[in-house]
Amino acid sequence: MPNYRYRARDASGQAFDGVVEANTYDAAVEQILNQGATPLTVEAGDEQRGLADRDLTELLRRYLEPKVTLDDLVMFTRQLETLLRAGVSIIRTLRGLSENAKNPRLARALDQSATGLERGEGLSEAMGHHPNVFPRLLIAMVEVGEETGQLEAALGRVAGNLDQERQTRQTIRQALRYPSFVMVAITIGIAVINIFVIPAFADIFEQLGADLPIFTVILINTSDFFVAYWPYMLGALAAALLGVRAYVRSEAGRLRWDRLKLRLPIVGKILLQALLARFARTFSMAMRSGVPPLQSLRSVSGATDNAYIARGIEEMRNGIEQGQSLYQVAEESGLFTPLVLQMLAVGEETGQVAEMMDQVAGFYEGEVEASLDQLSSSIEPILIGVIGALVLVLALGVFLPMWQMGQAAL
Repeated sequence: MPNYRYRARDASGQAFDGVVEANTYDAAVEQILNQGATPLTVEAGDEQRGLADRDLTELLRRYLEPKVTLDDLVMFTRQLETLLRAGVSIIRTLRGLSENAKNPRLARALDQSATGLERGEGLSEAMGHHPNVFPRLLIAMVEVGEETGQLEAALGRVAGNLDQERQTRQTIRQALRYPSFVMVAITIGIAVINIFVIPAFADIFEQLGADLPIFTVILINTSDFFVAYWPYMLGALAAALLGVRAYVRSEAGRLRWDRLKLRLPIVGKILLQALLARFARTFSMAMRSGVPPLQSLRSVSGATDNAYIARGIEEMRNGIEQGQSLYQVAEESGLFTPLVLQMLAVGEETGQVAEMMDQVAGFYEGEVEASLDQLSSSIEPILIGVIGALVLVLALGVFLPMWQMGQAAL
């Protein structure tokens, strides 16, 4: 998104400089006005002026600086929570964390967020100007903490969520390490067979003039196509990957991709359990703080970090505005398991929705840990099936005609 540099005056008449991200000039002006400031000058940043006007240092920093990792975010949220509990002012805390941050992107974002707070912005609003640094989950949870007056508790919760996500990724990487090596070896093996092995056998079969089984004919034709068109195949694959990446970054594409992720075999179940646990924890915290259900659902929808689930929660808000109960809108959404629906119904009847949601969160957090422990054993049968199918194809396509010709020769 393009940057716009501006100079404005705040409510007290003091002039200050800043930078906003917006798609158009008008959107940048509107964003400045929404901050309670009066813009004096608004100029397009380096991205709008073209590559020729870009500073080389800025260009290198943009593309070569390391990205903010989950480790960086977990450390930041833990430190921010601790310092705020100790009574340190939030602006001073952000300045100090910016000076001590090892990641330059994070340090710059923290410093600019502190500047936003000095201009009268809320913490979630100031952090929201840096979507490439702070994930939506973190910003949404900070917003919940600001609305409920429990910012420290919200930071502790989001730190736990980020830490759990980091552990989940590590567990998935470990579980997929061996299958990945095997799949790479299979891919290399298939390429070698198509380029070198099958053409050699094809020459032998052609010289002998034997009638070939259908599997052998398919293998030979596939090999000929692969050898003749492999550059075009690689180009088409690269173009397809770039196209899919661009589509997933769009609003409609992200909605479909987030929905598809929940339907993936094996992994989709784990993702759904983690999302349900996150929804229950966040909703419970908001309800315990006395936030009305409509406002709680708005905050929770952003904290799920899944466009499909977020849209369903927004539709639940519309149902509540029309007079439906929380259980009714949850059931109609089709997002929740029978356990969540049952606990919501009990919570509404007893007036203990927050307590019921805490129990749901604890249950699904345990389920996520158990599912991750079983991930490797779930993938191995699929891997064995792929290897078995490859061996069967080679046996039927290459070794069967050789065995038949050997029998005929005898």
